[in-house]
Amino acid sequence: MEIFGFEISRKKDELRATETPNASSFVPQVDDDGTPVISQQAGFIAGGAYGAYVDMEGGIKNEVELIRRYRETSLVPECDAAIEDIVNECITSDSADRIVTLDLRDLKLSDGIKKKIQDEFYTILSLMKFNQNSHEIFRKWYVDGRIYFHKVVDSKRLKQGIVDIRAIDPLKIKKVRNIEKDKKNGVEIIKKIEEFYVFNDKGFDKTGANEGATVKIAPEAVTYTTSGLLDFNKNAVIGYMHKALKTANQLSMMEDALVIYRLSRAPERRIFYIDVGNLPKAKAEQYLADVMNKYRNKLIYNADTGEIKDDRKHMSMLEDFWLPRREGGRGTEISTLPGGQNLAEIDDVEYFKKKLYQSLNVPSSRMESDNGFNMGKSSEISRDELKFNKFTNRLQKKFARVFTDILKTQLVLKEIVTGEEFDKYKDYIQYDFTADNHFTELKEQEILRERLDALQSASEYVGQYFSQEYVRKYILRQTEEDIKIIDDQIKAEKKAGIGQDDDDGGFSQY
Repeated sequence: MEIFGFEISRKKDELRATETPNASSFVPQVDDDGTPVISQQAGFIAGGAYGAYVDMEGGIKNEVELIRRYRETSLVPECDAAIEDIVNECITSDSADRIVTLDLRDLKLSDGIKKKIQDEFYTILSLMKFNQNSHEIFRKWYVDGRIYFHKVVDSKRLKQGIVDIRAIDPLKIKKVRNIEKDKKNGVEIIKKIEEFYVFNDKGFDKTGANEGATVKIAPEAVTYTTSGLLDFNKNAVIGYMHKALKTANQLSMMEDALVIYRLSRAPERRIFYIDVGNLPKAKAEQYLADVMNKYRNKLIYNADTGEIKDDRKHMSMLEDFWLPRREGGRGTEISTLPGGQNLAEIDDVEYFKKKLYQSLNVPSSRMESDNGFNMGKSSEISRDELKFNKFTNRLQKKFARVFTDILKTQLVLKEIVTGEEFDKYKDYIQYDFTADNHFTELKEQEILRERLDALQSASEYVGQYFSQEYVRKYILRQTEEDIKIIDDQIKAEKKAGIGQDDDDGGFSQY
């Protein structure tokens, strides 16, 4: 079997565990402390590249610029607050500091195999440092709309499994699909599809060109997961930030316009109408300038030093207006230009702020500081919060594809299962993220309470208008599998002496 470009076979001499692993990566180990990385390119010739030249033109040529716009928009304070709400709702931990757990109840495998899968899953979380960096990892995936991980393996000890998992900057890697076609009766038929990744240490520009060394990476060595959104017109992956780009720009422009208006319209200003009589134009302008210099404001306040000084060299945009008036008018006159009357109105800004939250699928009620947390019945929870809960659940399921791909590689390398077996059972593997707002728990408790109330009301009609099977299926909403499991549990508890008999009222016939 071949994987990662290597052949897996039995070796005569196993390497000792004390020997240094022969693991390498094209991504340097980088901590989140802003330390720059200086690396030497071994095995590359300056100006050249290892691998084939790839035409990156087409629908994804603006992918790099799009990711950069996402990152810039995420720094807008309102966007950052909305993103934090989303990430905090998706990523949280319980009292045991567990963020995500593996649910194998529906997996039809032996308990021994399930135990090994659970152990390898926790190994993967440890390699990813997920418990420590889960918030940053999930936020990067949400903002960029995609995430890449390099699965580092030891080429001489493949059965050891993955030895390291390193994040890759999406600006430096691209997924490429090479399709070979043949023509048959004038129709192009796909002959071969080859998928691989292209990594460039200098990154790709918005045209897809690159200046650094380019490496062709096998698809098995990289875990690639997107947000699941695709622009079919340009065949490009987009993120959830895409809808917020326009609204964030509009909000910034409205705030800038509001600041400019307040600065320019806040003070009152005087208007001087100066009677220049029949003076020629040049004389009239000279006379107007003399009057301005005589009566204009002379005191200047220096905000840096706090000093007030007499300076006539500067005339700000907030000073008085001087207008000439010809003979025959009303003569010299001084009037007042009032300041802005609606300086306190920010309805437009509030509108775009709510629109920004809506574009990110976050309830606008969360932007109100006086809106407390509701721990009441599920019927008291707003519809927006219900939609937001479903949205975060979808995000968790899409992000869980990272674990599925890495877990498959780990199990195949350690020969716990084969790739075909994993593909067969992967739909039965569930990932449970810890919930924070207990909304699901409150909803389930309320539903159960309503069903038990309905059962109590219908109990006196069982045997007359309702059968026991009808009550269990349509009032308690138990499936055939649930009924079988519950009956077996009741029999086992009675046999073990747990609980009470039917005559004592401990077990009902339902």
